[in-house]
Amino acid sequence: MNATAIARRALATVFLLTGLSAVAAEYQLETIASGLHHPWSVAQLPDGSLLVTERRGKLLRISADGGQRQEIGGPPATWVAGQGGFFDLVLHPDFDRNRLVYLAYAKGEKAANGTAVWRARLEGDALLDGKDILWVADKKNTAQHYGGRLLFLPDNSLLLATGDGFDFREQAQDPRSELGKVLRVMDDGAIPADNPFSEPGSERVWTLGHRNPQGLVLAGDSGAVYLHEHGPRGGDEVNLLRAGENYGWPAATHGVDYSGAYVSPFRELPGMAAPLHVWVPSIAPSGMAWYDGDQFPDWRGKLLVGALVDKEVRLLTLQDGRITAESTLFSELDARIRDVRVGNDGFLYLLTDHEDGALLRVRPAP
Repeated sequence: MNATAIARRALATVFLLTGLSAVAAEYQLETIASGLHHPWSVAQLPDGSLLVTERRGKLLRISADGGQRQEIGGPPATWVAGQGGFFDLVLHPDFDRNRLVYLAYAKGEKAANGTAVWRARLEGDALLDGKDILWVADKKNTAQHYGGRLLFLPDNSLLLATGDGFDFREQAQDPRSELGKVLRVMDDGAIPADNPFSEPGSERVWTLGHRNPQGLVLAGDSGAVYLHEHGPRGGDEVNLLRAGENYGWPAATHGVDYSGAYVSPFRELPGMAAPLHVWVPSIAPSGMAWYDGDQFPDWRGKLLVGALVDKEVRLLTLQDGRITAESTLFSELDARIRDVRVGNDGFLYLLTDHEDGALLRVRPAP
């Protein structure tokens, strides 16, 4: 499918948290591919083409201009139910040399399933020598709250954000459970010697106290890792991750249960890290990028967060470890934003969450 320029010169109005002043930035939205079935993640290959996961268990390769689309052969079978299916996909930092890709997905069956990470070598339009390098130890019988975001750290260790399984939220506070955690393994699945916990069952745990993480990024060369997660009814959070920290869920939260009942009377507790930013009511954050490209200088050093409920992207400004301003982008799409990625070319890429979802490129307005 040929790329179709939406040809809008859209103005993104930025509302500062500290006042009513505003600035504007111009951009152009370009549809690369449509007809994608609940696309979940996008990664750009060195040749400019794009890999896109569909939740139903398909992996597609789409040319940079949208003119060619090929289904990649050889991915693992996945359990597609509720929120389950294919999730995030990332390239190994040395992809040019080893051609390795990593896929997070729902593995198992109704009675016992969980988030897994599968590694394979991409050759042409096929995945070869695929194998699981991680499967969350605690199996669940629900089809919700998988987490599923992946991130490589500078030492080539790999983070996986896992959800609490919805009905098992108390396990998010148990370091011996892998539900409601960020796990850390090496690129082959081995356990790093410097992980913060060592008691049986906790060896892969890097942070705990998470509900359903949907965004995970590294902030450039600073080494800072940011994560966002869904609250229940309100209480979506952005957190700065540090190894061994407890981020509160469900002991401390700004949200309430779907019935309106308290999950906890506490918003913060001693010994638990407070969020950098909270959304009440919920925006249902999904996908996150740290912008370090050259195409949009005004966005450099800022976080971009997709919003499923609010159907837009939030641009967050950080200063001295705090989020000091928030802006709204791409609301003219009126579409649930599932993923936000910065490409090798410095352009921004978006996925919309729908049975007829789309892959879009954001360029500066001419």
